Amino acid sequence: MKIILLEDVKSVGKKGELVELKDGYAKNFIIPKKLGIEATNANMNDLKLQKKNEEKHAQEQLEAAQALAAEIEKMAVKLEIKAGEGGKTFGSISSKEIAKAVSDQYGKEIDKKKIQMPDAIKAAGMHEVVIKLHPKVSATLKVQVASV
Repeated sequence: MKIILLEDVKSVGKKGELVELKDGYAKNFIIPKKLGIEATNANMNDLKLQKKNEEKHAQEQLEAAQALAAEIEKMAVKLEIKAGEGGKTFGSISSKEIAKAVSDQYGKEIDKKKIQMPDAIKAAGMHEVVIKLHPKVSATLKVQVASV
């Protein structure tokens, strides 16, 4: 029996796949638990429409991420860090502070979890921070740190 999976099923297949299963397994386990539906012509057409819609949505997200990446590349965020005599800094600048600064200075919301920093910024000067907006799109933000 051909089944369209509605959810991932271990050792059977992933959501949206068309799989061939034994009749008893399909009728007694997969269909009653709403893990899959029988692959009729109507259900196959619904699956095709759903996949097209998902591809369109994914393409829109990719284009939005690329547009935001182009804007981020042009930005230069200015932050301040306290420093003592001899240029020794107190504290550091984290991804949370960078995200807040982008929001305050440019009005763009960036999730702090998407900002990739190996370590917090602990020195004054110009730094570059990578922001992963999408699995295929990342942008580099310039962060100007001034000591106060």
